[in-house]
Amino acid sequence: MSAALVLVVLLVLAAGAALVVWLALRSRNMQVWIGSYLRRPARAHVDGPVHVMFAFVDHYEPMWGKADEATQRARVDRWCRDYRALASKHRDADGRPPQHSFFYPEEEYVEEYLDKISDLCADGYGEIEIHLHHDNDTEANFKTSIARFCKVLHERHGALPRDPITGELRFAFIHGNWSLDNSRPDGRWCGLNNELILLRELGCYADFTLPSAPSDTQTRTINSIYYATDDPAKPKSHDTGAPVRVGGAPSGDLMIVQGPLGLNWRERRMGVMPRIENSDVRRSCPPAPARVDAWVKTGIHVEGRPEWVFVKVHTHGTQEHDMDTLLGAPVDAMHDHLERAYNDGRNYVLHYVTAREMYNIIKAAEAGKSGDPAQYRDFVLPKPAHRHSARNAATAAA
Repeated sequence: MSAALVLVVLLVLAAGAALVVWLALRSRNMQVWIGSYLRRPARAHVDGPVHVMFAFVDHYEPMWGKADEATQRARVDRWCRDYRALASKHRDADGRPPQHSFFYPEEEYVEEYLDKISDLCADGYGEIEIHLHHDNDTEANFKTSIARFCKVLHERHGALPRDPITGELRFAFIHGNWSLDNSRPDGRWCGLNNELILLRELGCYADFTLPSAPSDTQTRTINSIYYATDDPAKPKSHDTGAPVRVGGAPSGDLMIVQGPLGLNWRERRMGVMPRIENSDVRRSCPPAPARVDAWVKTGIHVEGRPEWVFVKVHTHGTQEHDMDTLLGAPVDAMHDHLERAYNDGRNYVLHYVTAREMYNIIKAAEAGKSGDPAQYRDFVLPKPAHRHSARNAATAAA
């Protein structure tokens, strides 16, 4: 075989291999963000301990799968029973148990379920925030729905803080179907190109939807905490934004707090292609120690404060096939690993935080605060009353 022919064969093989890789990337929508991942800067060196803020956010949907009322109630009751037992076994550097942020869907509101979850939160195990599934929505309906839900959550269940300066109710948000700001290419499961503006006007302090990979709603910006500016003329305005930085100031319309996103080379598809590490926790992707290490190593932080690392992982907590993982041995072992590997007080200090507390500590970093971030859990927004406190206050007033 001539040298020229060999060269042609090699070029054809290389082109074929490149095509296979490209098709594999597109099948998982990795072309959206892989460039950002490959260009990521090296992790900054830190002198002294790294403080790890660990938040578990939950797309908490009791009605998932159109379950009947008995199944819905059983899901909530199991969480209120088993999460207490699980979380009470663990403590962070501040003596606090793991914190679960229940992002509850507006369209699935049932007073009984929120009462039970609020009691769990009042006992020190988490906080309630807002989740929403909608499609082809209108601005007027969106504003009415969110404002009404905020009022109900606060007045009936003691959830959501009031801004100490303005007095308005504030909330964190996760968008159903990952479609924040109409970000699906087909326009489904939202309908609002100005959703970031509307959320800001309604009192949203930060969005916790991302990462959404392998969905095509995933942004080019990854592993970041940033301010997004809405462009009502187009969808997915949060594709890029201005990083939150020490000494900086708020900008745009909404803070975006992302969880870790990357490649998992330990568990390859067909033994070749790396799997996507998208900080999702469930039976099919349990929180093994190697994953926990990868989350911390990602090093999401406020620019200029690399010693404060923010780890946000997510789940869909009411699906039966995942609850044995979320309320059982795998997550129990995850907390064991966090407390063993990231809470020695010399190299790492662990802090279990809610979504609100994570936001407050981010804002403290932006304001130039340093040292122990635990002192800034309520830096901007106070702790909500929760149902016990709200009920006791009402009884005392009567």
